[in-house]
Amino acid sequence: MAEKSFWSSRRQIWAYLRRALWVTIAWVLISNVMFFYEYSILASNRVLTTEYDFLSNFIANLIISTSAGIIGGLLTIHLMERALRRFSFINAFLIILMIYTITAFLVSAAGNIYLQGQNLDLPIYDEDVLEETFFFFSSWMFVKNYLIWLFIVLVTLIIMMVNDRFGPGVFPDYLLGKYFRPKQERRIFMFADIRNATGIAEQLGEARYFNFLKDFFRDIAPAVVRTYGEVYQYVGDEVVLSWKMKRGLKNSNALLCYYLMKELISNKAEKYEAKYGLVPEFKVGYHCGNVMSGELGQIKREIAFSGDVLNTAARIQSSCNSLGVDILASEDFAQLLVKLPEGISEKNLGAHPLKGKSESLTLVTFTEQ
Repeated sequence: MAEKSFWSSRRQIWAYLRRALWVTIAWVLISNVMFFYEYSILASNRVLTTEYDFLSNFIANLIISTSAGIIGGLLTIHLMERALRRFSFINAFLIILMIYTITAFLVSAAGNIYLQGQNLDLPIYDEDVLEETFFFFSSWMFVKNYLIWLFIVLVTLIIMMVNDRFGPGVFPDYLLGKYFRPKQERRIFMFADIRNATGIAEQLGEARYFNFLKDFFRDIAPAVVRTYGEVYQYVGDEVVLSWKMKRGLKNSNALLCYYLMKELISNKAEKYEAKYGLVPEFKVGYHCGNVMSGELGQIKREIAFSGDVLNTAARIQSSCNSLGVDILASEDFAQLLVKLPEGISEKNLGAHPLKGKSESLTLVTFTEQ
């Protein structure tokens, strides 16, 4: 369990760092495009004097954009997202504005202290350098950059929120138009359902049960991210996850997701006991195959999958109760797993009839050694 926890933490940290890296790269590129555009305008209008030091200005721009990207990607964007999810829009916007302003002053100070030190040929801690940097904050240049980058930060936040709405890996495909026309894909699906959901709802009441579901879905989310899964649907107490075949089979990601979900809930067992008087238990069913994917809806659009694979995966999951297991998979899915995760073994349960299916299906379960 300790080794698995280390692996889980490493994947979570890598996912976090990867997002920060993309923010940094994007902001540095935007900043450099703006720098060269402004430089070309000034040069073409013969505004620049012989005292203008291109290299120093370019390095200062890199210092500002890189530090802004690193701080923004690692901390600022994360804090802003939390504010949007926890507070009303007005309060969240004020918090975002405060966080952005503090960050803008810090990174602008770093870049301009360097630039003024080069221009004056003085150490960066010299009083004249600090005084010139202070005057910069009252200039039109700072105000202009402040407003432009506020817009860029807000657009970045919107992209992050929309990406969360579609799920990891889906939003880029949507932007590329891959779902505008229906197409056939090979995918893995996992249906995960909380056990005794009706009894829990009666025990907790509507409000507490809703928060119970909210906590459960939030707590298992890192497992989905770490295994490159996509959340297809939340249906009451059930969540439907999907993987593209290559990603789902690599390192047995799709199967590993279930065990990571179990680990995450187990680690928070005391929290659930204290808050709700019980710890959620769940069962899952896996199947894979061809589905049609595309955008559906006119008033409310969403990406949908259709095909017998989904119905079969749902029936497999519902068979967990009758077979007395928490995880079931079709033999078709199990045979594609080249190497099972360490400590996991496979057990063939034979052919079983599924509700609504004319032919029996060979089912497989997995156990921890």
